[in-house]
Amino acid sequence: MTVTDPEQALFVSTTQTFLEKQASLTHVRGLHASEVSFQPEWWQRAAELGWTSLLVPEELGGGSVSGGVAGGVADLALVAEQVGHTVAPGPLHPVSVVLAGLVEAPQGHEDTIEALVAGETVASWAVYEPTRPFAPADTAAVRTTATRTDSGYHIDGVKDRVEAGAESSAVLVVAVCDGALQQFLVPTDTPGVTVTPQASVDLVKRYARVEFDGVAVDAAAAVGTADQTPAIIERQRQIALILQCAELVGILDAVLAMTYQWLFDRHSFGRPLASYQALKHRAADMKMWFEACRGTTSGAVDAVAQRSPDAAKLVSVAKAYVAERAPVMLQDCVQMHGGIGVTWEHDLHLYLRRAALYRAMFGSPEDHHRAVFALSRKTGNQG
Repeated sequence: MTVTDPEQALFVSTTQTFLEKQASLTHVRGLHASEVSFQPEWWQRAAELGWTSLLVPEELGGGSVSGGVAGGVADLALVAEQVGHTVAPGPLHPVSVVLAGLVEAPQGHEDTIEALVAGETVASWAVYEPTRPFAPADTAAVRTTATRTDSGYHIDGVKDRVEAGAESSAVLVVAVCDGALQQFLVPTDTPGVTVTPQASVDLVKRYARVEFDGVAVDAAAAVGTADQTPAIIERQRQIALILQCAELVGILDAVLAMTYQWLFDRHSFGRPLASYQALKHRAADMKMWFEACRGTTSGAVDAVAQRSPDAAKLVSVAKAYVAERAPVMLQDCVQMHGGIGVTWEHDLHLYLRRAALYRAMFGSPEDHHRAVFALSRKTGNQG
């Protein structure tokens, strides 16, 4: 992503310094050894830097360096890119996605928004149904139900792949109520809620299975009306996807720099590896693919920031390309490092694990290729 002004540059520089000092690759390995996903006090310091306020309007206690929520989307993407440089821990993605939903219909949730912005609490989006793919807008695919009662709702069902679910004090649950989709903010300490941690291929990204057994919530738990919900869910989906793509761009930037340096430092038969023609071509190809990843991601971020009618298609273009290309490029970097690249001690696998995780979450590249085709055909028919 492009830094456009001095204040934004200072924000990025501050974020980069914070991550290098307190979320380095060594820190990530230490968390893994301790079986800890992230430290709450670390997340509060990240919130103090402004990470959690970027999608929140000023009247709700937020604010961004670039001004307004539109500028905040771009600033948040820059944070995600910096996170990718060290595959840092923390609930940036789930907290941002929940806030993206809550600020669309904040009535009754102002206290939760304030606590999330302050970094005092964590919340996550409970959208995945067990054994089922990511289909947040498909009513038929959602089996979690919300039944109206005299005082509110009873929620029943199971969600899994809830990022930072075990560390969250609340989850934003997608459920079917009276035949329509609706979302509910449910504290995880509510009677009837059971949270079971789930591991992932990433060293510090943890997930959870969350079961709802007759969970009683009051009417204020609903986030928006049934009519508002599809647009809110789509906004959250778009934010989730641009965060993934931006972080993948940061991962590629870091790994390519590491690999290029290795090619110059490592010698074979008295010559640096970078002098061999075959490796030059491979490095040139990866540079071209990286610029394409950065360009498609930048276009998606701009579209989401401006709430463009093309945003739905452009986020799928970005996810389809970046998540498909990134693991291939990272595997190539592993091979270019030779035998050392496949060892546990080398840092390459930390990046490869995060990229593999993001390839699968919130729709595979194949899913998004199909989405681009469907949206393009729909636009063409309307034309």
